Amino acid sequence: MTRRGWMWLAGIIMGLVIIVIVVGLFIDEPLRRYAEHVMNSRLQGYTVRLGKLDLHPLSFSVDLYDVAIMQNAHPEPAIVRVPRLKASVHWRALLSARVVSDVLVERPAVSANLVQIREEAADDIPVQERGWQEAVQAVMPLKVNLLQVVDGQVTYIDAGPFEPLRISQLHVRAGNIRNIESQEGVYPSDIHVEGTIFDSGKIWLDGQADFLAVPHAAVKAQLTLESIGLAYVKPIASRYNIVLEGGTLSGTGDIEYAPTVKVIHLRQADIQGLQVDYVHAAQTARAEKERAEQVKRAAQEVNNAPGLLLRADQLRMVKSEVGFVNKATDPDYRLFLTRLEVQVTNFSNQLAEGTMVARVTGQFMGSGQTVVGATFRPETKGPDFTLAASIENTQMRTMNRLLRAYGNLDVVQGFFSVYTEFRVKNGSVNGYVKPFIRDLNVYDPQQDREKGLFQKIYEGLVGGVSDLLENVPHEEIATEADISGPIENPQASTWQVLVNLIQNAFFETIFPGFERQFGSSRR
Repeated sequence: MTRRGWMWLAGIIMGLVIIVIVVGLFIDEPLRRYAEHVMNSRLQGYTVRLGKLDLHPLSFSVDLYDVAIMQNAHPEPAIVRVPRLKASVHWRALLSARVVSDVLVERPAVSANLVQIREEAADDIPVQERGWQEAVQAVMPLKVNLLQVVDGQVTYIDAGPFEPLRISQLHVRAGNIRNIESQEGVYPSDIHVEGTIFDSGKIWLDGQADFLAVPHAAVKAQLTLESIGLAYVKPIASRYNIVLEGGTLSGTGDIEYAPTVKVIHLRQADIQGLQVDYVHAAQTARAEKERAEQVKRAAQEVNNAPGLLLRADQLRMVKSEVGFVNKATDPDYRLFLTRLEVQVTNFSNQLAEGTMVARVTGQFMGSGQTVVGATFRPETKGPDFTLAASIENTQMRTMNRLLRAYGNLDVVQGFFSVYTEFRVKNGSVNGYVKPFIRDLNVYDPQQDREKGLFQKIYEGLVGGVSDLLENVPHEEIATEADISGPIENPQASTWQVLVNLIQNAFFETIFPGFERQFGSSRR
């Protein structure tokens, strides 16, 4: 080719470049409107807004700015906001005649509140049928192969005066999404996720994924949690009559979520410094019963379910406190364990994984040394567990609100102990409960100065009877009750049966024993 020919060729190329640039300048807005229209035509219940679109023909890339996704029923706040999303052709794939793209998402913010979540839950259209995949493919026709999320944030805002639940500094990298480098039938995509949970906690997820698995994507990865603040989940816990204060969670494990198998395997999980109360009230009793039924059904569904493995090698709780608050009595009262330490090994929902062993130590009402040992086997034909527990030398003055609620009396001095063992299997329970009381003193004129005359006389009589009863060896009041027989509901969950047995041991065995000893009656 002559020099003149080269000059013509260069001029043609330059002209084409200028035309492309000019077209790019004028086509951005029509493309933005078109992309926004096509996405919204495929979505149900949500609306997308694209603030700006920049097409770069020479680099085969496109930038989207100020992307917002809003729920039609409750548009504020926007569910998703993305300041900038960049998609560009994966040049290495072009060498193999494959047209795929790299996508960079900068500072995305995902937000939701309780009202929006309830709206989604109540909608008849499942999430997978809302057209998300079609909408994304409409605006991003290239096949995504490398996805990076930089400095993302996820926020949940509950009703009431609660701190938002937030995951910040979220970074995600997922590669080989279109499986252009690996054999089929494996997890071809590497995935890495890290972020900050609730301001100070950390999360890491490293593993492999198959984003093209049907009917949903699959992932297999190692999970690490570090110092996750549990107090931030107050708004969620409060709807289940649970009051949380403090506490952190750390742990390591493996997860696998695929169409044919689901595994959550915690190698170790540690909870420290947690304070938690379960609050029972007359006005929430019906809701509590309904939740118990839901828990029972959920437990029955996961027990020995094929393709589902829930396992924890070791669960520990240390330096914690757990309590039960009963607001359905007059007066209300709180039972609690301080200095609580719990260790659970070999928890599983599969019978083949063996027996779970639990050990609990603490101080009942802040003084009674408590030791509990239990073994649980995954349910097949109803609850199957063994439990032995002892509470020794609880200062009875700390139990006065409980004694008033069930026995209409105050204790000035005394120590309470109880021992129990029982086995639940095949719909029946076999065991006993044995309470002890020593050094009991009920009436104190100084303490009871403000009480009415009849209450003083009643407690004086109780104190006199207890003095007579203490004239036995070791100055103890002791009884023993058999709690053997068929359980009330053989199909109840292990948790329900365990709670019922504890309630029966305390309120159907011990306190009626008090009344018989003291000649009193309940209110």
